[in-house]
Amino acid sequence: MPIQSSRNVDPTEVARKRLRCRLGVILRGAGSIAPALVLLLAASALQIAQAQGMGAECPSSGHSFHAHNLEAVAGCLPMAAAGARASSPEVRPRLIVIGFMGGRVKGNNLIHKEALLAKELQERDPRGVYAEVFANHKADDAFKAVMQRLGAGGDGKLSMQQKQAARVVIYGHSWGGSETVTLARRLNTLGIPVLLTVQIDSVQKLNEDDAHIPPNVREAINFYQKDGLLRGRKLIRAMDPRRTTILGNYRSSYRSAPIACAEYPWFARTFMKPHIEMENDPAVWERIRVLIQTKFMQDDGVAGE
Repeated sequence: MPIQSSRNVDPTEVARKRLRCRLGVILRGAGSIAPALVLLLAASALQIAQAQGMGAECPSSGHSFHAHNLEAVAGCLPMAAAGARASSPEVRPRLIVIGFMGGRVKGNNLIHKEALLAKELQERDPRGVYAEVFANHKADDAFKAVMQRLGAGGDGKLSMQQKQAARVVIYGHSWGGSETVTLARRLNTLGIPVLLTVQIDSVQKLNEDDAHIPPNVREAINFYQKDGLLRGRKLIRAMDPRRTTILGNYRSSYRSAPIACAEYPWFARTFMKPHIEMENDPAVWERIRVLIQTKFMQDDGVAGE
């Protein structure tokens, strides 16, 4: 609707409304424009506003921000992009994130950080991300979920284009760390790339190999501790270092700085305390969260190309 003219209209307010419309057009196009380009366009519009002494509002949230506050612009993008994608049910999630629990823990147990991370990622961008956590004995369900989100047909097969477009992240704690590598290896047999695998105090399951990362994985990282009766995998290696980068094998110790685990069962607190302290360590999970978030901005160069 055109802006109505009036003798009493403030020129600054008119310019501000025009700016909001301009930002709305930019942000609503976020579903079809590379995120970095959208940020650049939005920042340019905001710089014009700053030169004119104005602020602007996020068309989706109504929150005020200024040209120097690019974090506010970035915060608007997921909402605008979600709106654009909602109109097209054929659009697949940009990122598939699969988590695995340790022990006999169910995938929806929100006491555990694995489930909380997936919930956060899913709620932050429900159209652009599919994030779900599975019990480590539900690996077949996790595999089926990945294939469905990639667009597998009734025969369960993917086209070469669908495989090349795959953007998958897998993480897990304890036995879930072992299942993380096992799922990546299963995807490798089908030629499906994996952007990142994360193992948190990984404990190898019977007939599995959690030490050797398959060549379809672009990056892998391992967190472990060596203080408790139950200790995680100390070292992971790339089966093909030319295709897989090991980001590191990082050891933590909680002897001098214990982590609270009051909601865990008494036997876990008694017999495997360092093992669950690592699972509950906010510093470890913040690093994992940041690593996964970087995958939102990476659109090419995946392993397996």
